[in-house]
Amino acid sequence: MSTENNGQPFFDDPNAALREIAQNPAAYARYLADIHRVLLDVQANLEVLKRETRVHCRGTRVEGDKMGQAFLRSFPVEQSLNGILKNLKGISSGLEKSAHKRHAHDEKVNEVRAKRKEKKKLKAHKASPSLQAAPESSGQEGAQSPNPGYGGPTSIYNLPRRESA
Repeated sequence: MSTENNGQPFFDDPNAALREIAQNPAAYARYLADIHRVLLDVQANLEVLKRETRVHCRGTRVEGDKMGQAFLRSFPVEQSLNGILKNLKGISSGLEKSAHKRHAHDEKVNEVRAKRKEKKKLKAHKASPSLQAAPESSGQEGAQSPNPGYGGPTSIYNLPRRESA
C-alpha cells in the first residue's frame, strides 16, 4: 500500500464511520433509527405490491379453469411475498432490540466502573483506616467502662431468646 507524503493512505477506511458509530450509543441509536425508517418504507411498498399482485394473479383466469385454480396458481407468489414481509418485520424488531441492548450495555459499563471505583475506595480505606480517639474515662477508676463490643456480666436467665445456629 503506497501512501502520500503526509503518511495518509490514498483511500479512506470504508469502515471508519461505522466504527465511530459503534463506539457512541447515541449515534448507534440514530443510525439504526435511520435504517428502521428505510425498512418501514420498503415494508409499506411491499405490502402494496403484495395486494396488487394478489388481485392480479387471482384475477388471471385461463379458459377452462375450474373454481379455485387461479388461487392455487397465485398461492406460491403470495407466500413468497408474505415470507419477505415476515422477515422484514423480524429485521425491524431486531433493530429496535439492538438499539435498546446497546444502550443497556453502555449503562452497565458505567455501573461497573462506579462499583469498582467504590470498591477501590473501600479497600484503600480498610488498608489505612483513620485513627479514632479513645473514649475518655468518666473518673471511675475501678468501674468497667462499657465497651461497644462487650457487655457486663449477665445472668443466663437474662439472655434474649435466640435459636442456636
